[in-house]
Amino acid sequence: MGCSRANVRYPLMLTILGFAMIATFLVLIMMKKMSPIAALVLIPALFCVFVGKGAKLGDYVIDGVTSLAPTAAMLMFAIVYFGVMIDVGLFDPIVRGILKFCKADPMRIVVGTAVLAAIVSLDGDGSTTFMITVSAMYPLYKRLKMSLVVMTGVAAMANGVMNTLPWGGPTARAATALKLDASDIFVPMIPALLVGLLFVFILSYVLGVRERRRLGVLTLDEVLVEEKVEEKETETVLVGAGGSGDGKVSMRKSVTGGAGSGTDADERDDDFQGLDPHRATLRPKLYWFNALLTVGLLTAMIMEVLPIPVLFLLGAALVLTVNFPHIPDQKARIAAHAENVLNVSGMVFAAAVFTGVLQGTGMVDHMAKWMVDVIPGSMGPHMALVTGILSLPLTYFMSNDGFYFGVLPVLAEAGAAHGVSPLEMARASLVGQPLHMSSPLVPAVYVLVGMAKVEFGDHTKFVVKWAALTCLVILGAGMLFGII
Repeated sequence: MGCSRANVRYPLMLTILGFAMIATFLVLIMMKKMSPIAALVLIPALFCVFVGKGAKLGDYVIDGVTSLAPTAAMLMFAIVYFGVMIDVGLFDPIVRGILKFCKADPMRIVVGTAVLAAIVSLDGDGSTTFMITVSAMYPLYKRLKMSLVVMTGVAAMANGVMNTLPWGGPTARAATALKLDASDIFVPMIPALLVGLLFVFILSYVLGVRERRRLGVLTLDEVLVEEKVEEKETETVLVGAGGSGDGKVSMRKSVTGGAGSGTDADERDDDFQGLDPHRATLRPKLYWFNALLTVGLLTAMIMEVLPIPVLFLLGAALVLTVNFPHIPDQKARIAAHAENVLNVSGMVFAAAVFTGVLQGTGMVDHMAKWMVDVIPGSMGPHMALVTGILSLPLTYFMSNDGFYFGVLPVLAEAGAAHGVSPLEMARASLVGQPLHMSSPLVPAVYVLVGMAKVEFGDHTKFVVKWAALTCLVILGAGMLFGII
């Protein structure tokens, strides 16, 4: 009898400790009491001891590191590859087009961020999207003193909607877990996903208008003059420095972001570009080689010719060798991107401790089972709706693999007993992706906040409510269209 009670209590304890561990992590990083790397390592280690499995901590960490090592390698070499491509000018035409639309209007800049993130997300890789988006838009946000969490939040949400592409990961996982065809899941979901993307654009417009009201719309003349005044005050070249002394030019409202006309305006437009058009690393003669190499790399990723880490490793080595044949130049390019590589790879390996303990102790399994068990029997005929709602917290608090291979089959089986088709369940499971892309268990989000120099806690506090609302809009559209 006592043994039976103990058997019941232990899974409950694991469930409670699992939720407590996640809550502790989120509270500490949002309150900035710990850095994300320290929290990802120390909190799960402490809870592993609470569970009574401290002796196995080493095994759990090694298992977590082993599972995430390919991801860390992919991110390391992807950062080098796309960093070099940005250096040599591959993305300058796209950036110029977006910046020409944005001018110095905060509203246009936020909308441009969402559009750029959505376009680049077509490659199916979140890290790539965030590297290109932040590299293009960061200088504008800094120059106009706009909120950087708006940039990271909008980029994460746009990428989250686009992450449902069949080659993005979640759709393929859902199809594999339920033995369905990925196109049967994705194609009918397109109208609902388009509504979700439109909502992200509308939200970007609203957030942009809010930034415009806070800052005003500067002309390019005012921005450039202000920078020169600040540079003279500090006697250093600090583009878009934060202070506002007596020499600061006041912002004035204007309908457009124009800066005069003729040659003078063109010169000022060049000065306002996010990427220096005269940087020494540009390789205009190799533009088409770099473009074809990148298209070939992305095609090979989609066709799964080789594992993605291997593709980026080969690509990084090739692009460095061709664009910078001299070894000192290669070392300089690697050193230029070393900070991002170290920040991101360090965060991924720290996250490996968190996921290793969650999975190794069984906490994640018991948390998922508890959430499934608390669903009332009367909700059976509405299991697709339940799955869509559950996808928000579950894909945020656990990896996509854990949700799609561990939880979704259980939910689908419960739905099948009440006549809900596996296709509906699979489509509903995609709803939570806009929120999932800001999960502390997603390595790409550390690329985003690291390159944008934003605290992870600040990003979380800003984006969670808007991302959750985007998820609910997609779910509502899916139900309205009869897809879910």
